[in-house]
Amino acid sequence: MAELENPNVMPNLITFLSSLLQKVAESNDVNCRSQAQKISVFHGLSRPTISIQNYLDRIYKYANCSPSCFIVAYVYLDRFSQRQPSLPINSFNVHRLLITSVMVAAKFMDDMCYNNSYYAKVGGIKTVEMNFLEVDFLFGLGFELHVTPNTFHAYYSYLQREMLLQHPPSVAESTLSLGRSLKLQLCFNEEDSSHQKQELAV
Repeated sequence: MAELENPNVMPNLITFLSSLLQKVAESNDVNCRSQAQKISVFHGLSRPTISIQNYLDRIYKYANCSPSCFIVAYVYLDRFSQRQPSLPINSFNVHRLLITSVMVAAKFMDDMCYNNSYYAKVGGIKTVEMNFLEVDFLFGLGFELHVTPNTFHAYYSYLQREMLLQHPPSVAESTLSLGRSLKLQLCFNEEDSSHQKQELAV
């Protein structure tokens, strides 16, 4: 999508996604105290010291994948959360889910991409662990990697709309960030051409 090639768009989109995932993780951290949750290969023994914002910035800086991969990665995270309700995104697994979703998106979307060893270094994990994460993520998605143009547009339009709601062009032309409280995350019915919005209980 041409708009994503604009150098001012992607940094703001990365900031927005980071803030969105932060809210999702924090909300689910609270929920996990009262609800049983499964432990998976994505869970760390402790919360990573690097923030979600800095981690996603690092991925964006070094992954060198096409901008569209970050939208597709967001779609994958949404699908994963829907298909694996017992594995909600939280502070213990969000970093590993992020690096895995971007890597899988890059492999599916881009003609050329780095291998697992490179992404492992970007993500600060071992190659063996990156391999396990990829396999678990693919099975968690049911290998549903295809993203239709309509689905891509629906997710991207949602992100654009929410960013603009925070800072309308009349207030800040190029400063787009998330400040509004969102319940959790947005999910679209991909088979519905109207892109009906639903609440995702991640």
